[in-house]
Amino acid sequence: MLDRLSAFQRFRLASVLLTLAALPLLGLLSAGLAPTLSVEEASVDVPAPAALAAPIVERAPAARLIAEGKASYYGPGLEGNRTANGEIFRMSALTAAHRSLPFGSRVRVTNLRTGKTVVVRINDRGPFVGRRIIDLSKEAARQIGMVRRGTDQVRLELLPSSNAPEASREA
Repeated sequence: MLDRLSAFQRFRLASVLLTLAALPLLGLLSAGLAPTLSVEEASVDVPAPAALAAPIVERAPAARLIAEGKASYYGPGLEGNRTANGEIFRMSALTAAHRSLPFGSRVRVTNLRTGKTVVVRINDRGPFVGRRIIDLSKEAARQIGMVRRGTDQVRLELLPSSNAPEASREA
């Protein structure tokens, strides 16, 4: 749940929790029941400035929303055929067809009905039926729960560069 909150929302939640945790202590202080510590008894080790610095953590660039719309899947009838980038299509692979994304692009597909997600690699062109925005392999469709229905509403997010060798090749 916390990963769905913005940084500001997480900050507000932490502030509220800290306030709630401090209330009993404030009550003890106001009643004069809290333990006291004299200045002579207090011993504080002050760390060197370098020890205070937080470790540097590089964050991967966030996924970029591409579109929301109808997805479909393709399977047994095309097994073994060549895809637009020259690969052999395998319905058990996590691949997909998109009309314009570069081959090798990685896309997170979220089924808006089930909330399930799958990451696929673009290796084909399509779909060319109606207003569909992506054709998934049967395995990708299974993982997000759309095989029985055949089509579903999805959200597509382009993931950061995948270092795929075919990412620079276009159809």
